[in-house]
Amino acid sequence: MRRYLRVVVLCLACGFCSLLYAFSQLAVSLEEGAGGGGGKPQAAAASWLAGGGRGAGRGAGSAGPAAHPGRSDRCKDFCLCYWNPYWMLPSDVCGMNCFWEAAFRYSLKMQPVERVHLAVVACGERLEETLTMLKSALIFSIKPLQFHIFAEDQLHDSFKGILNSWSFLQTFNYSLYPITFPSENAAEWKKLFKPCASQRLFLPLILKEVDSLLYVDTDILFLRPVDDIWSLLKKFNSTQIAAMAPEHEEPRIGWYNRFARHPYYGKTGVNSGVMLMNMTRMRRKYFKNDMTTVRLRWGDILMPLLKKYKLNITWGDQDLLNIIFFHNPESLFVFPCQWNYRPDHCIYGSNCQEAEEEGIFILHGNRGVYHDDKQPAFRAIYEALRNCSFEDDNIHSLLKPLELELQKTVHTYCGKIYKIFIKQLTKSIQDRYDRPPKER
Repeated sequence: MRRYLRVVVLCLACGFCSLLYAFSQLAVSLEEGAGGGGGKPQAAAASWLAGGGRGAGRGAGSAGPAAHPGRSDRCKDFCLCYWNPYWMLPSDVCGMNCFWEAAFRYSLKMQPVERVHLAVVACGERLEETLTMLKSALIFSIKPLQFHIFAEDQLHDSFKGILNSWSFLQTFNYSLYPITFPSENAAEWKKLFKPCASQRLFLPLILKEVDSLLYVDTDILFLRPVDDIWSLLKKFNSTQIAAMAPEHEEPRIGWYNRFARHPYYGKTGVNSGVMLMNMTRMRRKYFKNDMTTVRLRWGDILMPLLKKYKLNITWGDQDLLNIIFFHNPESLFVFPCQWNYRPDHCIYGSNCQEAEEEGIFILHGNRGVYHDDKQPAFRAIYEALRNCSFEDDNIHSLLKPLELELQKTVHTYCGKIYKIFIKQLTKSIQDRYDRPPKER
């Protein structure tokens, strides 16, 4: 009996050793595969997309752990450990915990870097405005950014030239796309509200490989890290697919509740200038509608909606979004007005309580207020960020001159509360300087 027991134990030991050897060889092959050059993921285009130009705005590079030339220990850092059985280790590498340390190293190497995906559509004279928006995103962002820029063909070279000159930041990538609509209705979509504005409706169908996306208008300025609004995705419940801010806080000056000739979300509608989307959910969802008892997917609902309401809508694609979420209110996450602060929030007196308490997080200069004298407080913020460079000293020194400019605007309702324009901006700049230089 003992002889049989010894044979069984010997077989188990041999089997265990064979298993370790096989696993070590598999691990070596996996690690070699992980160590190869990685390709840059590219957004898939919809079937009707003719194709778009792309450019890389970030030089890939990584720094390894610091070397220890004067070290006499037999055990090297875990980054020098090898995937090998103990008896095959080099003499200068400890066997203890080598297996687990190498596994830890492998998991770090394979873990993808999370990027914030930011999309914008630029047509006509919107180049400078768009670049100022992108600059404001880069100044305060923490995670790497992936820009998806949809622009008319004549703007592509200008975007490439300037964005490539920012590549020293090594904190962003960008992709340029042409303005593209479904071929059978392209002319009708392009003339809806403003040229190119309705392009945002087709982003889930064009960027098929992008899971989540933050879309913003060109006249947006970030006064705090983009990461913060991106984190709102985690607050979505299981039914929510997108997030926007209300069009108005005060119904007495609301547009939708007084003038709209179509359904709209909530009491005052929503504004689509800042729109956070879980596009995977948007592509999967079947939407309730007032055109048929059958629920329709995103790509199937847009054209029927336009045909039914095109004579009744004023604000183009934003109106269509309001109609969709009127019928599917459970699918919308509504964030506070400080994430999409517009002249409507102060032009007749302050009516965004969250901004009064915490400051403005995202400034939206719609109605061209960055370029005229109707709302000088908005224009002062825009010009300060437009003229600011990426050097730390310049960013830190913009606050004092900006506050002096804002003090000149107190003759306007928005200027009377100018401190809310720089409250969050001041904190964002301070937080930037509190971060290690490599993370700025």
